[in-house]
Amino acid sequence: MSSPRSRHEHVASVLRQRITRQEYRIGESLPAESALCAEFDVSRGPVRQALATLKNEGLIRISRGKPATVRSHDVRQTLDTFTPFTQWAERNGRTAGSRTLEISRRRASETAATALSLTTDDFVVDVLRVRLLDGEPVMIERSSFTDAVGSLLFEFDTDSGSITDYLTDRGVQWDAMEHVLDAVAADEVDAANMHIERGSPLLRERRTSRDQSGVAFEYSDDRYRPDVVAFSIVNARTIDVRA
Repeated sequence: MSSPRSRHEHVASVLRQRITRQEYRIGESLPAESALCAEFDVSRGPVRQALATLKNEGLIRISRGKPATVRSHDVRQTLDTFTPFTQWAERNGRTAGSRTLEISRRRASETAATALSLTTDDFVVDVLRVRLLDGEPVMIERSSFTDAVGSLLFEFDTDSGSITDYLTDRGVQWDAMEHVLDAVAADEVDAANMHIERGSPLLRERRTSRDQSGVAFEYSDDRYRPDVVAFSIVNARTIDVRA
């Protein structure tokens, strides 16, 4: 392997897949650090980095002087550093996919206008996509981009991969994000595209993304099936609880 970073990511990826495939029971210990060093032919540094990554993802507990133990089998999205859906899926040994239902340029809705500091006379680019894990619909995203940023997407096949990665390659910088989590009932669009009953509970993440100048350029309303996806908040200095 080419670098310490790639070694620890490889160790984390293998252990993550074992945990999410339930090869270890909840509360069961992982192999000791020395055993993991021998298995992966690495020093303790990459092993400890890998275990710290899994701890931050909510999958394991770490206690001084004892092997790490399995805390959860859930695939979680962490909010200390937001990971694009495609990268997050691949990191968990899953295959990400997309089915775009709509991409259009229109006047901003009141919600998007408020989040993006626009007026309802301003144009935005709206994207409605179903996100898939191993071919199964698990999330529906409704994203509104400012016109300058969103117009770049008309040159991109939004079913081919990560919008975040594509826009980053085009010079868009995600410098800060604000997240609000709540629960909502599936509406008609959610139900039809995620193969669930209308009114089923969904975990919603509303996200506002800002560039290095603090200017908001994306507002997204992402709705996840809670039987498949969970979120964890790691090392948060401030938690804003909203009712």
